[in-house]
Amino acid sequence: VQLQASGGGLVQAGGSLRLSCAASGSFRSIGDMGWYRQAPGKQRELVATVTRLGITEYGDSVKGRFAISRVNAMNTVYLQMNSLKPEDTSVYYCSARAYGIDYWGQGTLVTVSS
Repeated sequence: VQLQASGGGLVQAGGSLRLSCAASGSFRSIGDMGWYRQAPGKQRELVATVTRLGITEYGDSVKGRFAISRVNAMNTVYLQMNSLKPEDTSVYYCSARAYGIDYWGQGTLVTVSS
């Protein structure tokens, strides 16, 4: 399974960005998909996950501001990020589970300026 993320960039505080991540490769179906982030000197943390049925989970710091969604037919997961804060600055990684294995994308940098 290969994951290709896109959509990162530089945005001012209060702005919005949308991340996308598409899974490709030889698999029958993708299970849970999600986004995690890791800032310099910090541990990787949960941003949001979504099951095939659309059940979502969010990290406390992004609840009410971020929204995760997916299109199963396209094996793609999205992260809509609104009301961005400087503390959201991080490398965002998409993840996907297939055959009991967690796969990771290469990461996309999101920088929020104050």
